[in-house]
Amino acid sequence: MQSASPFHLPRPAARTVILSALVWTAISALGALQTYSDNLRTGVASRYPVLLATWFIEYAVPLMVLSAVLVTALGRWPVLVARPRNVVLLFIGLVLLFQPAQWLYIAWLRDYLDIASFADVRRLLMKMLLVGWFTTTATFAAILAIHYWRQAKDRELAWQRAQNDMLNLRLQLEEQRMLALRAQLEPHFLFNALNAISALVRAGDKPVALAGIGRLSTLLRYALAASTDNTATLAAELQFVRDYLDLQRLRYGDRLRVAIEGAGDALLDEVDCPPLSLQPLVENALRHDIDCHDGPGDITLSFARDGDAMVVTVTNRVPAQASPNPGAGLGLANTRDRLQRITPGAALHAGVRGERFVAELRLPLAKE
Repeated sequence: MQSASPFHLPRPAARTVILSALVWTAISALGALQTYSDNLRTGVASRYPVLLATWFIEYAVPLMVLSAVLVTALGRWPVLVARPRNVVLLFIGLVLLFQPAQWLYIAWLRDYLDIASFADVRRLLMKMLLVGWFTTTATFAAILAIHYWRQAKDRELAWQRAQNDMLNLRLQLEEQRMLALRAQLEPHFLFNALNAISALVRAGDKPVALAGIGRLSTLLRYALAASTDNTATLAAELQFVRDYLDLQRLRYGDRLRVAIEGAGDALLDEVDCPPLSLQPLVENALRHDIDCHDGPGDITLSFARDGDAMVVTVTNRVPAQASPNPGAGLGLANTRDRLQRITPGAALHAGVRGERFVAELRLPLAKE
């Protein structure tokens, strides 16, 4: 692996140096133009190219070197300006080192270094004393401002990257949780469907059991298709529930009594919900009603609009002497969890009201 050259500048620092060079070149061009204009008014003979070269060599070159040194130093050692005290010390050091060097450089170019006495030194100092203070201070302030701005921008970009990484991680976790929920729900549904068919097989009714297997294949096709989608329409979910009830009817016979109300509402084709949302509610009703006694069931599945929501209600009678239901409760819990994650504004409430168990699913209607 090749090591980086000590003179290699990062791209942002290189851009700052180039920008500084362009700015001081432009200032030199304007300064030379002003000097040339003044010479014309006073009748002094001069040439603009010579004046431009003088301005550039005397003023622009030192300040371009200063800019490059400051940018490199701040890029390598940000601690130099990490505190206000450090900034003051850096500026003092800059004045003590760069300003005399700039004076000597300009004096050398102007042939002022022919010094024979202390008086010559004093005259040179008086000539140079006011040269470069403003430009040196302005260069330092500009480079410092650019450095702080770039640090703030880097922190903002780092914060945005951290936020994006966090959001992506949360999204991945949500996707994994959804996959885990589906992995729980689909075997749970499959287990209960197979349980219905196994009851037919044990009863020795093979033709009916074969019909049940055919109905199960229809249900599995929908479940497999739903495993790749995040949403389904209420109309599709209702058809799936009808097929599921047809399978269960092979097992329960005339005991299975389910009233479906509001199924003709055209909004059912427009309301979205997570796949396999209704079937767990109906299955829960079966297990809390018909599985807990020997009589006929009394289950109602209704669809009704309530303001800006479609309300799906599944109710079943809770017999006073009913035995405890052996279900694991995965259906309702997983359905509620999937609703919260996939359909904002949806809600599922379930509990006993009087002599009936009520599961109420609210799904927001699409805004027109």
